[in-house]
Amino acid sequence: MGKKKKKARRAEGQDEQARKKMPRKEYEAEMAVLQGELVAMQEWVKSTGAKVCIVFEGRDTAGKGGTIKRIVERVSPRVFRVVALPTPTEREKSQMYLQRYMSHFPAGGEVVIFDRSWYNRAGVERVMNFCTPEETERFLNMTPIFEKAMVDAGIILIKYWLEVSADEQTRRLESRIDDPRKTWKLSPMDLKSYKRWYDYSRARDAMFEATDTAWAPWYVVHNDVKKRGRLNIISHLLSQVPYEPFPGLDVELPKRQKAGDYREPTLAVRHIPTPF
Repeated sequence: MGKKKKKARRAEGQDEQARKKMPRKEYEAEMAVLQGELVAMQEWVKSTGAKVCIVFEGRDTAGKGGTIKRIVERVSPRVFRVVALPTPTEREKSQMYLQRYMSHFPAGGEVVIFDRSWYNRAGVERVMNFCTPEETERFLNMTPIFEKAMVDAGIILIKYWLEVSADEQTRRLESRIDDPRKTWKLSPMDLKSYKRWYDYSRARDAMFEATDTAWAPWYVVHNDVKKRGRLNIISHLLSQVPYEPFPGLDVELPKRQKAGDYREPTLAVRHIPTPF
């Protein structure tokens, strides 16, 4: 078999694997290992004063929120901080566009995760006509320079685009309609965006062309299978940060003091009901 055929068959096998659902037991075992490594990364960030900025962008329902949740699930909120900015105020609208994001950038010893970011201007604002074509063009021209300044200031900048197929997006949106636990995720903007699949595709392509740079590249994640996507993202994230493995703790619990003259109080306190 020729090299091209072998390569094509190997790629086909990888694609098929990526589409397969992952058993929960296997997923949780792999996640536990990766979350332990995130703790090691956290300790390295704290000890070295490193500054890490992670940007999550992508199509609606592509799994950004769930991925971020698993990243921060076992780490300290004093080190890992999630930024999900609301609609800008009138004052913020009058500011330089990137100004309100800059105040959230990491200081030394911090990891900041943007759940949507300044790239709103290249995506939803462009598609929904919340900004002018001139404003979008100016943003795309300015952003590589802006991100070069971030990197030159010592920030480790990592940008992810989460992609989902049209059919899978439909399935996920329908599940939000049918599941009362998920209805809060369904906004009027989602429904408007749903109709404009190819407008978003064109906006994404223009964004990649303008802002995929050597110092701040985009990393694309095909996330039709969320469990695999989360594991792949965390694994890749860890590979982008030069942390050192956590040596572990050499700790022995001390003996507790003796009760001495302490007695349990006879105070009447309120206990919660225990229906479970």
